[in-house]
Amino acid sequence: MPRQFWWLWTSTLVNRLGGFVATFLALYLTAERGYSATYAGLVGALYGLGGVVSSVVAGVMTDRLGRRPTMLAAQLATAASVASLSLVTHPVAIAVVAGVVGMASNASRPAVQAMMADIVRPEDRVRAFSLNYWAINLGFAVSSTSAGLIAQYSYHLLFLGEAAMVLATAIVVFLKLPESRPAAAPASAGPDGGAAGDAAAVSMGTVLRDKRFMVVVALNLLLATLIQQAFVSLPISMGEQGLTSDDFGTVIAVNGVLIVLLQIPLTRFIEHRDPARLLVVSALLTGYGFGLNAFASSAAFYAVAVVVWTLGEMINAPTQTGLVVRLSPTHGRGRYQGVYTLSWSAAALGAPLLGGTVIDHFGSGTLWAASALVGTLAAVGYGLLLRSLRTEGTAEGVLGEAPEEAREKAAERAADEPVREGGGVRAVPGAPAGAPAGTVGE
Repeated sequence: MPRQFWWLWTSTLVNRLGGFVATFLALYLTAERGYSATYAGLVGALYGLGGVVSSVVAGVMTDRLGRRPTMLAAQLATAASVASLSLVTHPVAIAVVAGVVGMASNASRPAVQAMMADIVRPEDRVRAFSLNYWAINLGFAVSSTSAGLIAQYSYHLLFLGEAAMVLATAIVVFLKLPESRPAAAPASAGPDGGAAGDAAAVSMGTVLRDKRFMVVVALNLLLATLIQQAFVSLPISMGEQGLTSDDFGTVIAVNGVLIVLLQIPLTRFIEHRDPARLLVVSALLTGYGFGLNAFASSAAFYAVAVVVWTLGEMINAPTQTGLVVRLSPTHGRGRYQGVYTLSWSAAALGAPLLGGTVIDHFGSGTLWAASALVGTLAAVGYGLLLRSLRTEGTAEGVLGEAPEEAREKAAERAADEPVREGGGVRAVPGAPAGAPAGTVGE
C-alpha cells in the first residue's frame, strides 16, 4: 500500500478512538437526562437528517473542491459541534445541535472513500477497504469499552474527548495527506468503467439514473437500518431489562473486537469469491443476528447475537464498498460515494424513529422479529440483482474482475490474435461488446 494510504488509515483510527457520541447518545438522553425512548429516537433522527444533507453536499464538494479540503472542513466542524453538545441542556437545543453534529461528522466519509479509491491500485481496493474498516472497528472496540466506564462518572467527558480526537485527526490530514483528486480529463469512459471521465459530465442526475448502483444503495439502506439499531434500540432494550451502560459497552465492544480479530483473515477468504453471493449471506446473517435479540435476557445472550450479525457486517462492508467503486466513474467518485453514504445517513435518520416508536408501542420483541424479516428481504434483493446482471451479461465486469483487469486480458488476447486496422484504430477480435478500442501508435 502507498504511504498516503497509511496516513489516511491512521487518521481513521485516531478519529474512531474518540467515537463516543453516536454510540452513547441514546443512552445519554434516556439514562442521564431522563427523556423518553421516543425523544431519544427523535434526536437520533435529527442526527441522521444532518448526515443525509451532508452526504450529498460533501459528495459534490469532494469532486469539485477536492478530498482534502472537504475532510478538513468536516473535521473542524465536528469538533466544534460535539463540544457544544456537551454544554447545551434545553431539549430543543440538544436536538438542533445533534443535527449539526450528524451533518459535520458524516461529511468526511465521501472524501475518505474517494481518496482511498484514488490512491490504491484496483486489485488492492478490497484489501484497502478491509484495512480501513479494521481501523474503524479497532478504534470502536477501544472507545466503546472505555466510554462505558467513563459514562458512569461523566458523560461530558465523552463529548469533550471526541472533540479532542477529531481535532487530532484534522492535524494528521493537514500535515500528511496531499490532495488526490484526479486532474480533469475529457469526457470519456473512466478507468473504472464509468460513463464519463470529466467531473462536469458526472452530475447527481447521472448517479440517480444509474439503476444498478441505486439498487445497491437501496439494499444497503435496509441493512444499514438494521445495523443502526445496535446504537439506538439495543441500548434501550438492554436498559429495559435492567442492564447498565457498562453492560452495553461490553456487549457492543464484541462487535469491534471480533472485527479486529477476524476481518483481515476473513478478507483473504472472501476476496476472490462471488460478491453477490457474499452479499446474500451477509444480509441473512445480519437480519437473523438482530432477530436473536428477541430471545435475549442477559448480556451474554446479547453478545452471542452480536457475534452473528457482526459476521454479516464483516462480509458486507468491504464487498459492497468495492462494488460501489467498480460502479463509479473516476471523476464522479465523490458523488457516487456521497449517495452511497446517503443510504447510511438515511438509515441513521429513520432507524431511531422506527426503533423508538416500535419499542414504545409494540415492544422490543416485535422490533427484533421484524429485523429478521428485513434481512431476508435484503438477501432476496441481492439474489435478484445477481440474476439480472447475469441475464444482461454484465456480471463479470461488475461483480467479477475489475475493468482494468478485463482490459489487460483483452490486450493479451489482442497480442495473440490477428487484428483489423483502419483509420489508425485497432479493433480487438473477440473482445466483449462495448470494449474500448486501442489507438495504434505511430
